Amino acid sequence: MPQPSRIFEIDVLRGIAIIMMVLYNWLFALDYLGAYSTAITSGFWFYFARITASIFIILAGVSLTISASRHQKDAHPYIIHLKRGLWVVFLGIGITVVTWLFLKDAYVRFGILHLIGMSIILAYPLLNLRHWNLILGAVFIAAGVYLQSATINTSWLLWLGIMPKNFYTVDYFPLLPWFGVFLIGVFLGNALYENGARKYKIRDLSGIWIAGALAFLGRNSLFIYIIHQPVLIAALYILGFGVGF
Repeated sequence: MPQPSRIFEIDVLRGIAIIMMVLYNWLFALDYLGAYSTAITSGFWFYFARITASIFIILAGVSLTISASRHQKDAHPYIIHLKRGLWVVFLGIGITVVTWLFLKDAYVRFGILHLIGMSIILAYPLLNLRHWNLILGAVFIAAGVYLQSATINTSWLLWLGIMPKNFYTVDYFPLLPWFGVFLIGVFLGNALYENGARKYKIRDLSGIWIAGALAFLGRNSLFIYIIHQPVLIAALYILGFGVGF
């Protein structure tokens, strides 16, 4: 039996995460410009943003295991995922350029796209470790938590999670601890989707319109993530908040 090209529940979860992300980014931008004041970087919204990012990153790890299983008989499967990872990193660099033009010192140096792209490249050789990735993930997360208190006088180790003093950016997801979250996704992918197919039975919700809408958003999450940033900036300019950038 041929395998489906998409897995419905992953698309639904990714669709939920993309709605959460757009909501948070709108509130963050309004707070950043002083148009709507809220504790967007602390309390409930701080954890809301971390949960949103964690969903994306875990699902990216799950998706890597599924894709690797489906391409394992190809001539050069690692090259396929190397190119995919580099493409996501390239998109992240595009976000860096755009945010540098509009946000200056708060621009994105190593955001979620940089992280996911690099994680695809780095995690592929670890796929055969399977359940050991849960332990590795925990180690990376613990190391990242430990490094949060470390500061140096250079920005060259931002990608790793070591920040200079008074560092600020609107989007920062270094390899430590977030590569650990990605590896937990790899562990879940191996545990739940052996050989690229679902190991469990779930109710078919594809006929429910809201589930179908969420799945549609999930299938197009990367495009939505890329396009919502310039749409957000343009909307704020139209509303008269452009002077804040």
